[in-house]
Amino acid sequence: MSRLPGRSEDRMNHKMAGFGLGLFSIALGAAELLAARRIARALGADEGHRLVRGFGAREIAAGVGLLQSPAHGARMWNRVAGDAMDLAALGLAARRGPRKGAFWGALAFVAGATALDILVARGLDRSTGKTLPLGARQAPA
Repeated sequence: MSRLPGRSEDRMNHKMAGFGLGLFSIALGAAELLAARRIARALGADEGHRLVRGFGAREIAAGVGLLQSPAHGARMWNRVAGDAMDLAALGLAARRGPRKGAFWGALAFVAGATALDILVARGLDRSTGKTLPLGARQAPA
């Protein structure tokens, strides 16, 4: 597949985006840990506060990993996997109860984050040639 000159994907600094998404993950995870009951209630899933806390811990772990190595494509793909878990949980919540306005906002937010995560992960894969950064290659034994 040939690239078109001037595409925003070509101008994006994927390593810096990975670092920024790491900071974002830590902030989001902290909010999920600290306000799990409020978030679950806003989404119409009062009993889901433990799951929200678990997702918060996952976000913090993903963020720390990205801050340690923002050019590591596999760590970005971990965020994509986490996004898939979030979307699945939102889908289950939609089937179980009434969908409040906050639900639709959360769904749009996660879908947007997923798209950005995929864009950055693919860019990192392309710039390093694989899901691990070039500096992470092991020396031949």
